[in-house]
Amino acid sequence: MSLYKSLRFRIFFTMLFVLVLTFIGLAILTVSQYKEEAEDYHRERLLRKEQNIKQNLNYVLKNSPYPQETEALEYIFYNKIFEIKDIHKLDIDLYTLDGSLILSSQKIAADSVVQKSLNVTLIQGLAENQEEHLVQSFKREGEDYQSSYSYLRSDTFEPIAIVHLPYIADDGFMAKELNENLMRMSVLYGVMLLISIGIAYALSQYITRSLQSISQRLNSTQLLGQNQKIDLEANISREIRQLVEAYNRMIEELEQSAVQLAQGEREAAWREMAKQVAHEIKNPLTPMRLSVQSFARKFDPKDPDMAQKISEFSASMIQQIDTMSDIATTFATYAKLPEQNIDSIELGATIKRTIEVFDSPFIKFSRPDSAVTLNFDKNQLNRIVTNLIKNSLQSLKQNQTPNPSIQVTLAEEADRIVLSIQDNGPGIDLEMRSRVFEPKFTTKTKGMGLGLAMVKTIVVSYGGTIDIHEPEEGGVTFVMLFPKA
Repeated sequence: MSLYKSLRFRIFFTMLFVLVLTFIGLAILTVSQYKEEAEDYHRERLLRKEQNIKQNLNYVLKNSPYPQETEALEYIFYNKIFEIKDIHKLDIDLYTLDGSLILSSQKIAADSVVQKSLNVTLIQGLAENQEEHLVQSFKREGEDYQSSYSYLRSDTFEPIAIVHLPYIADDGFMAKELNENLMRMSVLYGVMLLISIGIAYALSQYITRSLQSISQRLNSTQLLGQNQKIDLEANISREIRQLVEAYNRMIEELEQSAVQLAQGEREAAWREMAKQVAHEIKNPLTPMRLSVQSFARKFDPKDPDMAQKISEFSASMIQQIDTMSDIATTFATYAKLPEQNIDSIELGATIKRTIEVFDSPFIKFSRPDSAVTLNFDKNQLNRIVTNLIKNSLQSLKQNQTPNPSIQVTLAEEADRIVLSIQDNGPGIDLEMRSRVFEPKFTTKTKGMGLGLAMVKTIVVSYGGTIDIHEPEEGGVTFVMLFPKA
């Protein structure tokens, strides 16, 4: 038995997997919580610094001899901006209301990181913000930054400048604390992992020891051989005891049914063969009988088109006779469905000839204007259509459906061909749809239930699929999809 399929390995692996998954989940939760706390801490710290710096700026602005206007800010804070920076340990940038740089406490050079102007989106966002305050996070040269933008106002509360405070997020202390917590968790879970390995191994050995004994007996069990029962141990668990008792009962029943199976197997095989042969031969006989009756009823020696009608009638009869011949020959030799004689055929014409055999006014056929060709066995295609139409006719007749209708539709798509047969009968119950293609299953008073099973066998042999749909207007639709290749 493969290691990865054994119960022992699954128990052992599951316990370790749950433990490791718990550790990973806690680590992810810890890191996520740390990041949230760090972001909140730095944001609150930046806001506090912003309030203090703006108070200092307002004090300088209020006590300046210059007018409180944007044009005078360069003279008001020419030296004071550096003093304020030294006091609060934070750089300060002043911009005009349209985003042009006025002053900065940072060194301005060719490679300076100071923004010479603010983008329009930021200015609009600040103006539309009810709190008239924005905080942005970004990275620069590997450092995490948070920038604060707010208005500097005059004594008349008119905005005269935009104050920008770039803040470097120093997470050294919190990162160290996080690493220490993760290290403690790693040590704790490492110890728990070693303990769990021992417990999981011992538990898996205990659980699977009895199962191995049962497995060995099951492997040696033979249908027609002499099989030994398993002796129950005194300290065996309840679940294992139930399994052993079930095995011993199975051995008793197996011995009884082995003789019956050997006797009935040959009879069942011959009965099944006879049913299939009878069903397959009856399929072409019904349309042949209908075709002969129709021809006899419509025969008119004076009809100028009688020669053509006789030719079409003969072709239809020959087609059905060939089908019966193939069935009889193949069943007599191999007792299986006729082998495929694949040829490129025009589906529309072949299906039309099959439908005409039934001579029923409520069977309609629609197909594309252009020819639809497919590599298929003509006789098997005839059997598919015949079986499904007969199935619909029997359903309509059995339920005495008013205004009966059968619609056969042929359609061509990009890479497949769709053939559907729909009737307006009572339909098929939902719980029975999964069984209609099973051999011997039937809901009718007559028939052996092999027709739909054989239809599915043929469809699948061509790489196709067959499904049952229920239209909104009622009835049932059999939809077959055949790949073009």
